[in-house]
Amino acid sequence: MKHILVPIGSTENAQKTLQYAIDFASEINAKVFVFRAYSVQSKAGTMKNVDAIIEKETNLYLRTMVNICDVKNVEIKLISAKGSVVDSVEAIDQELGIDLVIVGTKSNSIKEGLFLGRTAGSLVKKSNLAILAVPENYEYKTVSNILMAFKSGVVKSKTVLKPLEFIVNKYKAQVNLLLVKTPSYKEEHLVLHKDLESLQSTLTVTENATTFQGVLENIKTHNPDMLCVFRRKRGFFKKLWEKNTILKEEFYSNVPLLVLIGK
Repeated sequence: MKHILVPIGSTENAQKTLQYAIDFASEINAKVFVFRAYSVQSKAGTMKNVDAIIEKETNLYLRTMVNICDVKNVEIKLISAKGSVVDSVEAIDQELGIDLVIVGTKSNSIKEGLFLGRTAGSLVKKSNLAILAVPENYEYKTVSNILMAFKSGVVKSKTVLKPLEFIVNKYKAQVNLLLVKTPSYKEEHLVLHKDLESLQSTLTVTENATTFQGVLENIKTHNPDMLCVFRRKRGFFKKLWEKNTILKEEFYSNVPLLVLIGK
């Protein structure tokens, strides 16, 4: 894991998200790309060089954010891009090869009732990259105990588990697998893929209406410092297929959430 992308907005927590990413990158010897997308609304009479002005202001904001962080020994690059966050992230990945996106959970949203804001939610929904969503005001600490929740042990992508495998190997972390039998389960869902099986420290099988309810029932028992889930069409974040946000009443985590997405 060499390249980490950090999209940051204008929230008060943006600097703390960036500091978390820098601390994480320092531990694993990775490079950090700090990124912000901007858009320009063209109107009659608008200055011709408005794009250049906004790009300059965006870069100044990114530089200011980096300057107030403890950059440690981490190499940091700034990226500003015109357009949507998701499209820009895809273009950056194609050019640089991004291994992990670290994003604040609320992004630019000011709604207190949100867990995943529009930016974080749209990345989870539409991006093909692994996402690490960091809660507000969360400070970096070593990952030692991971709870991975899923309702099917079938893994079709060859790359989907790589971010988790890297973290486990780097930190020597314990992985507690939580297999949730939902009402629609099939027997094949209960068979673990060999790569999942090789990661497990413990395995708990529970019966719940949804994967989310299974997590709620078991998270205090395992007390993880990272939660991990798959992004699947009918999986943990199925509500994201309806919209780009997640309310705290629908889901909340006070530890970083690693969302695995197979390319």
